[in-house]
Amino acid sequence: MAQHGFPETMHEVEKEAARHLWFHGSEENWEELTEQEGMRVFARGEGSTLWDVRGRAYLDGLSGLFVVNAGHGRREIGEVMAEQAGRVAYTAASTCSNDQAVRLAVKLADITPGDLSRVFLVSGGSEAVETAIKIARQAQAMRGFPRRYKIIARRGSYHGMTHGAMSLTASRVEKYHGPFMYGVSHVPSPNRYRNDFGLTGEDGDLMCACYVEQEIENQGPETVAAVIGEPVSTSNGNHVPSPRYWQMLRDICDRHGVFLIMDEVINGFGRTGKMFAGEHFGVVPDLMTIAKGLSSGYAPIAGVMAREEVFEGFTGEGKPIEHLLTFGGHAVASAAALRNIQIIEDENLVERSAQSGAYLMEGLQTLESHPTVGDVRGIGLMCCVDLVKDRTTRKAWGATHAFTKDLAARIRDRGLLTRVWGEIHLGPPLVITRDEIDSIVGIIDESLTETEDRFASEIA
Repeated sequence: MAQHGFPETMHEVEKEAARHLWFHGSEENWEELTEQEGMRVFARGEGSTLWDVRGRAYLDGLSGLFVVNAGHGRREIGEVMAEQAGRVAYTAASTCSNDQAVRLAVKLADITPGDLSRVFLVSGGSEAVETAIKIARQAQAMRGFPRRYKIIARRGSYHGMTHGAMSLTASRVEKYHGPFMYGVSHVPSPNRYRNDFGLTGEDGDLMCACYVEQEIENQGPETVAAVIGEPVSTSNGNHVPSPRYWQMLRDICDRHGVFLIMDEVINGFGRTGKMFAGEHFGVVPDLMTIAKGLSSGYAPIAGVMAREEVFEGFTGEGKPIEHLLTFGGHAVASAAALRNIQIIEDENLVERSAQSGAYLMEGLQTLESHPTVGDVRGIGLMCCVDLVKDRTTRKAWGATHAFTKDLAARIRDRGLLTRVWGEIHLGPPLVITRDEIDSIVGIIDESLTETEDRFASEIA
């Protein structure tokens, strides 16, 4: 071992990262990142491929974190950012704006579903969710319902890691960060593989919708501000609900005077084979959060889209929104988002996502011959492989089991970046080629075979 406990084989930049960077999240512990050389420091990217500082190539099977929809190495986005920075990089978001933010607002009003026509620009997905919560609560109060402050979220959901957003997130860690925001409750989410009610198909989805209405009535409709959910939840295993599920939620919220918030932070900008996932279900929410694919990660930018009837309540005297973020509507980030959306449209990446996603699903379904593959599901280029110990009982390995860790390491060492928890999550850039999809399926196939051989005694 080298000084500071790092292996001699570590690249100097990796050592400096270990000395000074504080990595986000908890997917790998410190030993895995350093002593076992699980860390990856990347130096360049192109299309669906990243190269680390050692020169090793990796297929980006998760688009970073469902972010890089337009692919890596888009010099045209960098060029417009540099040009904009040379003109004006920043203007305050409270009393003025800039031409790029205005152009972006107009574009978003044009491409988002239905009558979503007003955008509050922020820096990232968690900020967008926090903003949506505050808009919903304040809008309800200004409508004459000051007791409408509660938010209903769903089990298995992920909405971010700032305090309010984490309060909605099912995987929140109470022992470190509680108590969480008051007035949040969680209800069952669509899951056709392990349904909470023992139902199958659409029946299970619709029972989940009925549960939302029961929760509204249990809490008291006069106390509930909003219901929030991802159209298709990656954190909850990519279960694609029936359109009737979302249509029921729309009707339930309307009847009880509750806002419906769709969290499209991951789903949006072509990821599911539509520009926005809500289009699959024929539903327009009152508020919609967007981020990630908005700029494909070339600049930190996000937003909340609102229907005009929601915004109108904030236009009266003495009724401004009680919310301000320093970098909202940043000029350079707005320019990046505009160019990114142009690429998505010009290169038909939404349609390519639908086509490539269908091809990826075909490939992943061949993995069902493995005894540890319980289910394969997804929509567009947002898919997952459900890993089980026992296909009859559908018992999962879990994210921390040695089987899962072993499989994740084998996949990574073969040059595929993804996320292996209870499922193998896949969400490559929308520019991915068929040959690259074949490589992804092949890597997973080979890795599963080796890991299953090692853990054969534990597989039913």
